[in-house]
Amino acid sequence: MSEKELIKQIKKLPTEAQQEAADFVEFLSKKYLQESNENDSKGRKSILENSFRGIWKDREDLQDSTKWVRELRKSRWNN
Repeated sequence: MSEKELIKQIKKLPTEAQQEAADFVEFLSKKYLQESNENDSKGRKSILENSFRGIWKDREDLQDSTKWVRELRKSRWNN
């Protein structure tokens, strides 16, 4: 539906329904603009700013991650 057709359809509605349509459009605008802003801000965060960074830094078994993965794979797939 084109913008002109949409406006024409809204103008045909009773005043109360026109107000309801306007309220719904406002609701949708807020919802999608907020989601868009949240996605934009999430996408711009540096990995260095994330709270999960460094959560395993004190684990002795993960100091050499390549060795750890190799051992894990052995224990799971070389039976």
